[in-house]
Amino acid sequence: MQLGLIGLGKMGGNMRERIRRAGHTVIGYDRNPEISDVSDLAELVDKLEAPRTVWVMVPAGAPTQSVVDELGGLLQPGDTVV
Repeated sequence: MQLGLIGLGKMGGNMRERIRRAGHTVIGYDRNPEISDVSDLAELVDKLEAPRTVWVMVPAGAPTQSVVDELGGLLQPGDTVV
């Protein structure tokens, strides 16, 4: 399984490591470049094979809406946002 994970704070960062330990590929993005695997959302999407699955782990409200809006311009039909 291959997964994009956005938001690598306490929950997202731990989830990335647990999923990786289970043998899956996780490409993580965070605004903090020290913990991010990619520099931006466009690079995250480019590194995922279609159909893509992207898991958003950012705070509810405006932060989530902003990420979903940006992903809307990057993803293709058949991709999934969780």
